[in-house]
Amino acid sequence: MPCKKCKDGKVKWGNTGSCEYDTIAECEEANKDYYEKTTSIVELVINDDSQELAIDAISLVSSPAIEQDFVFFGKEKNNLTFAKVDEEKRMLVSPALIPNKQIFRYDPNTDSEYYVYFSPDTVKKASELYLKHNNHHKATYEHQDRVSGVLTVESWIKEGKQDKSKLYGYDLPNGTWFVKMKIENDELWNKIKDGELKGLSIEGYFTDKMEKMSEREPTDQEILEALNEIINENQTNSK
Repeated sequence: MPCKKCKDGKVKWGNTGSCEYDTIAECEEANKDYYEKTTSIVELVINDDSQELAIDAISLVSSPAIEQDFVFFGKEKNNLTFAKVDEEKRMLVSPALIPNKQIFRYDPNTDSEYYVYFSPDTVKKASELYLKHNNHHKATYEHQDRVSGVLTVESWIKEGKQDKSKLYGYDLPNGTWFVKMKIENDELWNKIKDGELKGLSIEGYFTDKMEKMSEREPTDQEILEALNEIINENQTNSK
């Protein structure tokens, strides 16, 4: 398991480790031998047959997989820096997906550990499908229970150095998908204010790119090109 932030700000190794490290870097250094065993990196893509499920919901979680906390603001607390923020209530801003960010995964069925990532094109496509299929009102708590009173009111992809995400204190790559959410659920808002919930994590259905390519039927053009390569190779070898 990777290094994870604890509620007290410390860092622990995996789910059962003690909160003994000050930073993620310190935790990773102390456990580098274990980290080196994890080498598989998998690109995830959107399956054309299930585009409506690409991003089924956004979950409010205590340990976001992309390791980026959201910022929130309301009448009681303002941790942003621009003037209009105190006019808003019960809002939070967060990255939903960061392109090429490696995300740790563990498969209990095979007892294997690996990383997944999303290309900039997949991140952009996922953000578009999320709105296209009206999933902006779907949210869960810790990837479990569906919750009400959570609505995505704004969604955008970062483009350039002057992107408005800078106003919220973020310095993330171009192509990052950001969302702004209104929280009308009292219980969830209190958990956000208390620091129990720290970020967002997507829920959806994606495909291993290599598996998808191996399952796809080749086109006539691809078959023709492959045959031409074989013929050219045979002609070269016969000379």
